Amino acid sequence: DERAIRENARRLKAAFAWNPGFKEYFAVKAAPNPYLMKILKAEGFGSDCSSYPELLLSESVGVVGEDIIFTSNDTPAYEYAKAKELGAIINLDDISHIQYLEDEVGLPELVCCRYNPGPLKGGNAIIGRPEEAKYGFTREQLFEGYRILRDKGVKRFGLHTMVASNELDGFYFVETAHLLFELVGELSAELGIEFEFVNIGGGIGIPYKPEDEAVDLEAVGEGIRNLYEEWIIGKGLKPLDLRMECGRMVTGPYGYLVSRVLHKKNTYKQFVGLDACMVNLMRPALYGAYHHITVPGKEDAPLDLVCDVTGSLCENNDKFAIDRAIPQVEIGDLVVIHDAGAHGHAMGFNYNAKLRSAELLLREDGEVVQIRRAETVEDYFATLAFEDLKGFSV
Repeated sequence: DERAIRENARRLKAAFAWNPGFKEYFAVKAAPNPYLMKILKAEGFGSDCSSYPELLLSESVGVVGEDIIFTSNDTPAYEYAKAKELGAIINLDDISHIQYLEDEVGLPELVCCRYNPGPLKGGNAIIGRPEEAKYGFTREQLFEGYRILRDKGVKRFGLHTMVASNELDGFYFVETAHLLFELVGELSAELGIEFEFVNIGGGIGIPYKPEDEAVDLEAVGEGIRNLYEEWIIGKGLKPLDLRMECGRMVTGPYGYLVSRVLHKKNTYKQFVGLDACMVNLMRPALYGAYHHITVPGKEDAPLDLVCDVTGSLCENNDKFAIDRAIPQVEIGDLVVIHDAGAHGHAMGFNYNAKLRSAELLLREDGEVVQIRRAETVEDYFATLAFEDLKGFSV
């Protein structure tokens, strides 16, 4: 839904308009489609990339230079090389990557480091406890890392953290900004360096359940503004640009997985089988995540069918919902699974040789355009050398 995506993007920017250098880097991993990225570029968003193909996607829509932040982990040299070629901000995940980056591609003028606050900051259900996460520098490593970068001639610095995913408590992000603002002051004082920006990461959640409430972006923006005035301006520090890298909250609520009822089954419980499966949306199977389900034309019908809504993979966790109350359905009915606009198609795979679906975009003028075709059998077999089978002896 292009109109809804644009309106939401503008609301996010407006909430932080008090900061002249505010920048949102769209987390490409959430919905890696160049058509969506082009729309978001038009709204002033950059790209948060974590792999070589994501860098190429950004380049394809003209998002280059410091409009990209490259936040990766366990990173091969060729990915760093591409990021540096594009002029992206490289966000290092580990202190050992400083020397690795210098040896393999050279240190850029601007470097950012990812901070893992460990027990100083609580995580949440998806990311878990920060001290058990594989990401980022410890506090002690952060001071040592910036010292090394300073001594190696790096002139420009940023600071980043990302410690939550799908978080609905807006105060969490205010606390995160507080953590970084305070740390900027300490690093600046001890090392004699100045920071250009802090990136508070993404992780803003969306209301998957009907009873959930969306994060109050305006309240988050105002809360961070107050802290900025106290900890940055009030302490006499150089003005900072505020950066974010949201993905889910940018596109998630505005995408839908549309399927049809293929079969109904009644054994020890009732099952409604769809022509989609976890290849198309794996979050319920992977996280036990809730996605709201509706049946077009039956919005006012009683929810008197309690069933598991399933796909067709040879995996018993291939279920979009378990013991969910939905309207009575017939074979052929459309079923809409909501909030599939992020980490939906992007997390797809090809187990059981299942093929991923097309992606359609509802334009602002009401036109519907295909922005990704459905996969074909030929796509699935493209990496197999069938022509060599005859010469393969067994």
